[in-house]
Amino acid sequence: MIAESFKRIDVSIGRGKLGGNLFLPQRPSGLVIFAHGSGSSRYSPRNVFVAESLVARGLAALLFDLLHPEESEQRRNVFDIPLLACRLQEAIGWAPRQNETKDLRIGLFGASTGAAAALVAAAQDSASVAAVVSRGGRPDLAAASLAHVRAPTLLIVGGADPQVLELNRWAQRQLRCKTRLDVVPNASHLFEEPGALEQVAQIAGDWFVEHLPDIGESRR
Repeated sequence: MIAESFKRIDVSIGRGKLGGNLFLPQRPSGLVIFAHGSGSSRYSPRNVFVAESLVARGLAALLFDLLHPEESEQRRNVFDIPLLACRLQEAIGWAPRQNETKDLRIGLFGASTGAAAALVAAAQDSASVAAVVSRGGRPDLAAASLAHVRAPTLLIVGGADPQVLELNRWAQRQLRCKTRLDVVPNASHLFEEPGALEQVAQIAGDWFVEHLPDIGESRR
């Protein structure tokens, strides 16, 4: 799955020194920053799987903890969309200051509540975010921010997750950017069915490859 030649770098994000892992293929053509869902972390096996798939396609991937351990113990924090979006913005601002990622366009990949945080961050920093993908997300929680998102946005939902599917359909109607909703047939909320997460990785990778044009050619 993962590229034969890549680097994994331990990093610290923002003033709060949030722990993260940066996956770098030899010649990255874009950077995808992950926003995990409630109760998860940078070690989310589903997000790691998608990240490795993106790395295999030449994209860098950043997975980091949006909350400190003591913060995640307070349940209200994992649903605090403004707080999560603020942490995500710190990562968006961090990337251009690093030698490895300074020339890369940025995409956001959000899961569950992380999808709402990604959309809020994209709305607040439209100049820096080139694409957004939501996996089984709750984009409806981004509420009023949806109309201000300018980055092309892909919503991926499992066909066996009807409530979340309806919420995504509602959110899609609020978006004013280029948008698409893809339904993975027979997949549940966590895409645990055989082949379901592979479909997510393929669809998400196609979206990012299309919308994260490589502006780093000058340094190669």
